[in-house]
Amino acid sequence: MKTRQLCYTALFAALTAICSQLAIPTPWQVPISMSMLAVFLSGSLLGFKWGTAAQIVYLLLGMVGAPVFNGMRGGLQVLAGPTGGYLVGYVVAAAVIGLMMPLVNARWNLAIVLAVGLAACYAFGTAWFMILNHTALVPALTLCVLPYLPGDLVKIAVTTWITWRVGVLRFEKAQLAQQ
Repeated sequence: MKTRQLCYTALFAALTAICSQLAIPTPWQVPISMSMLAVFLSGSLLGFKWGTAAQIVYLLLGMVGAPVFNGMRGGLQVLAGPTGGYLVGYVVAAAVIGLMMPLVNARWNLAIVLAVGLAACYAFGTAWFMILNHTALVPALTLCVLPYLPGDLVKIAVTTWITWRVGVLRFEKAQLAQQ
């Protein structure tokens, strides 16, 4: 079982790297990317331990210079830049989502869990952006959160559907195995 979990961890780290490249540049310093979708999926499908590990692997790969961050960039200078807090927030978001997954018993619960994980990521990213740019909270939220909310709500909906469907398939498979 552990080998399978390690493979899933590597797969979700790679998925995050791929989704990070699927981005729309913005006039602000933070692009709109699909990476949060991969973070949501890693936390919801792999759980706390392995979902968090997947995001740590992604972060470590980028820190050592692998071009996994948005724009095929890597290195510590990216973490020191305006998106660094969000990259650290990926780890926190996956951890929060993974910790809260045992509480999920309905689709709307899952959407709330994903929203809490997103809020954790936003908290780290916006705080870092404020420190780096000497910006107050309201202007930072206007630049770093509000423009991204519509897309993130779509990502929450997609992740909810995928996670719920995978969970239903697992449950059905377990029932068939018992018969």
